[in-house]
Amino acid sequence: MIAVVYSGSHYAHWRLADKGRTIASFKTNGINPYFNDEKLILQLLNKNINLIHHAEEIKRIYFFGAGASTADLKQVIQNAFSTFFINGKVTVEHDIMAAAIACCKNTPGIVSICGSGSNAAWYDGRKVKPNNYGLGYILADEGSGNWLGRELIKGFMNETLPVPLRKKFVHKYDADRSNLLEKVYRQKQPALFLSSFNDFYLENREDVYLQNVIKKGFSKLINTYLLPLHKQYPEAAVHFAGSVAANFQDHLIEVAAESNLTIGNIIKEPINNLLTYYSNKN
Repeated sequence: MIAVVYSGSHYAHWRLADKGRTIASFKTNGINPYFNDEKLILQLLNKNINLIHHAEEIKRIYFFGAGASTADLKQVIQNAFSTFFINGKVTVEHDIMAAAIACCKNTPGIVSICGSGSNAAWYDGRKVKPNNYGLGYILADEGSGNWLGRELIKGFMNETLPVPLRKKFVHKYDADRSNLLEKVYRQKQPALFLSSFNDFYLENREDVYLQNVIKKGFSKLINTYLLPLHKQYPEAAVHFAGSVAANFQDHLIEVAAESNLTIGNIIKEPINNLLTYYSNKN
């Protein structure tokens, strides 16, 4: 039996499979070694009945997650999973590798994540080429759910949000300046809070102001990360994974076309593609 895990900051998507047959499909809280130590990860694993029931049967675990970007951070997950899955061999990779496999399989391409966070890289069909991207919600994440949430809050605070949207925002979130600042600057994992405003964009997707914010974010993502990669690999298509890219793909395609980028696949949740890929290998 194998387990395939794709984790963002909000949720971790799990698939358990045996001989090509899916045994269980479920979500847990996100697993990110920047925010979760070994103890917390083990507590999370021990709360899920599917994992408790199948832990000893699982022989291979493929984990892909935001934050698994260095050897030390990968080791946090490796240690916790190896303790829980006592008979399993654990593989830990960054989420950009998951996006690459899900979008491209073994074919080279430029890959971008645009979900709660954002990132981009060149994939040679086997490995992702290391780069300086993926700097997180404070320094980067252009176009992502975190970035969109930040822009929405700033618009509310600066009173540049149009009055109809402002009224909807206050009604939906019972928002005020002090409450928002408290949650951004004092609560744990503010990135989760910032990306929680994506529902507001979806519910008001016909609003021109919000459409322009979304397109501005995609433009920043493309200009900062994708165009430099495209310059190095001009023949390659650009593939996207993540909820923001998928939910607003009409705006993404429009902005990409303005930069003469050819978009290949846009996948909302890479987990099913990952399951198929690794089921065929085992």
